[in-house]
Amino acid sequence: MATALRELWRFSSDYSRKEPKTRLMAHSLTAKRATSLQGNIEVPGDKSISHRALILGALANGRTAIDGLLEAEDVLATARVVSQLGAEVSKVDDQWIVLGRGVGGLGLDDGGNSGDTLALDFGNSGTSARLLMGVIAGHEITATLDGDASLRKRPMGRVIKPLIEMGLQISDASAADTGYRLPLDVRGTGNLLPIEYRLPVASAQVKSAILLAGLHAAGETRVMEPTHTRDHTERMLRHMGGHVSVEDGPEGRLISLDGRQELTGRPITVPGDPSSAAFPIAAALMVPGSQITVRNVLCNPLRTGLFQTLIEMGADIRFENEIEMAGEEVADISASYFPLKGVEVPASRAASMIDEYPILSVIASMAEGETIMRGLDELRVKESDRLASTLAGLKASGIEARIDGDDLIVSGAASVPGGGMIATEMDHRIAMSFLVLGLVSEKPVIIDDRRMIATSFPEFETLMGDLGAEFIPG
Repeated sequence: MATALRELWRFSSDYSRKEPKTRLMAHSLTAKRATSLQGNIEVPGDKSISHRALILGALANGRTAIDGLLEAEDVLATARVVSQLGAEVSKVDDQWIVLGRGVGGLGLDDGGNSGDTLALDFGNSGTSARLLMGVIAGHEITATLDGDASLRKRPMGRVIKPLIEMGLQISDASAADTGYRLPLDVRGTGNLLPIEYRLPVASAQVKSAILLAGLHAAGETRVMEPTHTRDHTERMLRHMGGHVSVEDGPEGRLISLDGRQELTGRPITVPGDPSSAAFPIAAALMVPGSQITVRNVLCNPLRTGLFQTLIEMGADIRFENEIEMAGEEVADISASYFPLKGVEVPASRAASMIDEYPILSVIASMAEGETIMRGLDELRVKESDRLASTLAGLKASGIEARIDGDDLIVSGAASVPGGGMIATEMDHRIAMSFLVLGLVSEKPVIIDDRRMIATSFPEFETLMGDLGAEFIPG
């Protein structure tokens, strides 16, 4: 492996071994009240698409050249594991190159033989772990899957169970009793069975893992999702020459995939991540006198639930210069300060904005009236119990909020007291959301640990500073 590539992965590996309860003031960050935010920026590449570009590039025949790959810890974990599985991954200037081994070709040495047991460390990345479980399931690979202390707490049962139906083997028979948490010893097979599976909960990760496994099954794999989830896997499969059919019906959306088809490596340009764009856009909507533009943002309709909600709240948001990139809709998004009003966000919208509820709750703190966000049970099994962490951060900042079942209700006010110390719980989205809140608070807001921001948005502090935000380390 190239020395430069090792260096890119070094920090990710070192950080992933740290315990989540490490609370060192040396890593805190304070957000000061801003006067106005101005400028044009471009956020890093979309995390979901970056993961899939590396994974499908490894399963394709030939060369996949990726521009705009998100070089954050989670994506670097995928690059590291894909390399361990046998694909050649390198970075040349600003472009990432994946030389794929073809469907079914990973985990083999030059003689076509399966190798020794692999130790695969996914760091903090649940997406890496779940999607690559689907890949491993279709290969004669024996591996120990592990992650950092935070990832070890996250149950993997919802993705493991359908993969077991297809033929994945789990060494520890008692793993089911603990929700199939990492570390796990697994073995894949070259003789996977196709299945028809109805998702019990809306999860693009589970759907994608099944489809990736289905590429290696002899026959048609079918996944029924009652609620539409992000479809980046389906779109990228088509981009690489794969055949995927999608049918909408009264029971939901049916995705069908023929197994053992060939994929061809193709160039991929990764658009800006809308979940990252949400933070500067939220700040511009909240700080009086602000006007910003975020260029080249992914605008897939299954990822724009936050923007739809903000427009309902009265936000001044405009979509301009709309184009298509590797099968995905992309646009520049401009946002300007405007007083907002509270709304009710239906549970049916959760799948299209599940990562954006912490920042929406921050925006709601300054919207007139109540904002009710319904059906947020999925937030309980993110990097932290994101529902509880969000509520705790709001209360520490003097904001009136409460949880009612799986709903979060935030009461807006003309001003936010701030002044609290926010326990980020090793969650990058909690960290960034409350730093944005500090830009409009009467007193500074302090997050206890800024290191995990590198999980998804390493340039956050720099780009926000370019717009006029001020963050003070230590």
